[in-house]
Amino acid sequence: QVELVESGGGSAQAGGSLTLSCRASAYIMWSAWFRQAPGTDREGVASLAPGKNGEDYVDSVKGRFTISRDTGNNTFYLQMNNLKPGDTARYYCAADNRLRSHALSPASYDYWGRGTEVTVSS
Repeated sequence: QVELVESGGGSAQAGGSLTLSCRASAYIMWSAWFRQAPGTDREGVASLAPGKNGEDYVDSVKGRFTISRDTGNNTFYLQMNNLKPGDTARYYCAADNRLRSHALSPASYDYWGRGTEVTVSS
């Protein structure tokens, strides 16, 4: 069992930046960030595969968000720039050591954090 703990959520104005962190209790290979706004399905935002060039993003955040990992301390990050009100949601980190579906599908991950709120005002 791997525990994930997010930090770094909060409020920002449109055009601003926030960085989310997710610390894992053990080494994990696949990591991802999801978000869920009230009344919507959980949406895959960014994923990171092991090895180089393993990033994938939903179209709405490409060029604005960056997922990265610090393997040494089992932590991964989501840098969010040029935030928009549409980015407002609860953000969850997810991880696993094997992938059963698409990297941006919630079904691929067994381990989840509890989430952190991100609110972007116009």
